[in-house]
Amino acid sequence: MKLPKWHERAESSDIKIKDQDILDGKNFLKLADHFITFANTKNKTIKSTDLNYIMLYAAARYSAHVGKNVIEIDNHEDYVKHMSEQFLDMLREHLADPNL
Repeated sequence: MKLPKWHERAESSDIKIKDQDILDGKNFLKLADHFITFANTKNKTIKSTDLNYIMLYAAARYSAHVGKNVIEIDNHEDYVKHMSEQFLDMLREHLADPNL
C-alpha cells in the first residue's frame, strides 16, 4: 500500500467532509487549529514542554491504531519510517515559518 504524504491533498473541496477520500487542505488546517486551540487552553495550567510530549504521545498512539487497525499495515517499520518522515517535514516547515 502506498501511504500518502501529509500535504498531498486538494486545497479545498465542495464535497462533504465525511465523503472525502482525503480531507481537503482547508478543513485539514481548520481541524489542526482545533487541536492547537485545545493545547493553548490547557497551557494555562500545564507547561508547554509537557503539552508538547502529551500531544506527541497522543499522535503516536492514534497513528499506531490507524496503522494496525484501520489500514492494517503489514510492515510496521515501513509505517514508522513513513510517519516519521511526515512529522519531520511538518516540523521543518513550521520551524522555517517566520510568522510562528
